[in-house]
Amino acid sequence: MTEKKCVILAIDDDPDVLNGLRIILEASGMEMVEAYSAEEGIKKYKESKPDFILVDLMMEEVDAGLNFVKEMKILNNKAPIYMLSSVGDSLSQNMNYTDLGLDGLLQKPVNNKTLLKIIQSRIQA
Repeated sequence: MTEKKCVILAIDDDPDVLNGLRIILEASGMEMVEAYSAEEGIKKYKESKPDFILVDLMMEEVDAGLNFVKEMKILNNKAPIYMLSSVGDSLSQNMNYTDLGLDGLLQKPVNNKTLLKIIQSRIQA
């Protein structure tokens, strides 16, 4: 019997970001499902039932990432959601990300070791 791979849903409108995440995640034995918009992310979420979600803050609309998070609450999502943002550090100083329904905030470019450590700790919790 084979062990189920951890499924990570990554949502970002930048193909380079998604390609970089795929390399990191798949090299670590995880499966990545990608989406280029919040709307596509919701569809992929329903199809893949991911164990962990990474979503960009600003995509096709300024608050697309936050709208995605609100939709995840409605869908009763249990997977940890981490926001990716190029303004991550300043954003985390100015707001409480848990109030938004997020489990954390990651600054772009994402540190590979930090990302893997967070995913592994959250999916085993």
